[in-house]
Amino acid sequence: MTLNRADAAHVAEVLSEALPYIRRFVGKTLVVKYGGNAMESETLKQGFARDIVLMKAVGINPVVVHGGGPQIGDLLKRLNIESRFVDGMRVTDTQTMDVVEMVLGGQVNKDIVNLINNHGGKAIGLTGQDAGLIRARKLTVTRQTPEMTTPEIIDIGQVGEVASVNSALLNMLVNSDFIPVVAPIGVGANGESYNINADLVAGKIAEALQAEKLMLLTNIAGLMNKEGEVLTGLTTAQVDELIADGTIYGGMLPKIRCALEAVQGGVKSAHIVDGRVPNAVLLEIFTDNGVGTLITNH
Repeated sequence: MTLNRADAAHVAEVLSEALPYIRRFVGKTLVVKYGGNAMESETLKQGFARDIVLMKAVGINPVVVHGGGPQIGDLLKRLNIESRFVDGMRVTDTQTMDVVEMVLGGQVNKDIVNLINNHGGKAIGLTGQDAGLIRARKLTVTRQTPEMTTPEIIDIGQVGEVASVNSALLNMLVNSDFIPVVAPIGVGANGESYNINADLVAGKIAEALQAEKLMLLTNIAGLMNKEGEVLTGLTTAQVDELIADGTIYGGMLPKIRCALEAVQGGVKSAHIVDGRVPNAVLLEIFTDNGVGTLITNH
C-alpha cells in the first residue's frame, strides 16, 4: 500500500520531530511506571509493549515498574478476603500478602514480560526479592486529630517503603540488552515480604539509576490547575506552591511527592502521563508537545 502525499508528509514530519529526541536520549535510562487503564485495555497494552520495544531498539534503556491494584482486589474478592484501606494504602496481613505476591510477582509481571517479548523485546521479570533488588522497611502510618495529644500509630501490616535498591543488578540487565520489568514487592531485613506502592518503587529506582526520566502513567490527563487545564511544564518550586494552595490534593499527592523526590534526588525530569492515550510513552518522549505534565528542577 502506497501512502498518499499528505500521509507521507505527515509520517516524515513525525520522524523528523522525533530525531533530535532520539539523539538526546540514546544510552539514557527511562523508568516507566505502568498501571491503571493502560494495563486494562487490550489496545493500550499492545501499544505500550510496542513503545517499550521501540525505545530499546533506538538505543534508550527502559525499566518498567508495574502496579496491579485492581487485579489484587479482584482475586481478594474471589477468595472472600476483605480489602481495607488506610490513607489509600491497602492493609496487608499475611493472607493478603500471599495474594499480592501471587498477583504482582506471578500473573501481572509475567503478562507484561510476555507482551513485550511478543513484540520483539527481551523482557525479564523481577520482584524486589530477586538478588535483594528492593530492600524494604515497614511503613509506619500515623494519624492525628485535634482532640489527640499524641498521634496514633496505625499498623497496616506488610506495607513497606524502599530502604535501598540494588542498582548493579538493573544496570547489568540493561547493559545486556534486557528490559527489566519490576513488581513492587520488597524484602525486609529478616526476609519478610512487603507490599510497596508502585509509584514509590519507580521513583526510588529512577533515583538509584540516576535516570534521565521518570514517567508515571495515570488515569488523568496530567496535573490540572483549579480551572481544569493541564499544566504542562512545572518546576519543583511551582509544584510546592500548588501543594501549599490546595490545587494538588488527595490521591494525586503521593504521586506528585514521589515525582518531586525523584527530581530532587537527581532524576533529570519526571512526567505525569495520561496512560489512556494510545502510545502515550512515545508521544511524551519523542514529540514537542507531549501528553502530560513535565516536572523539572529548573
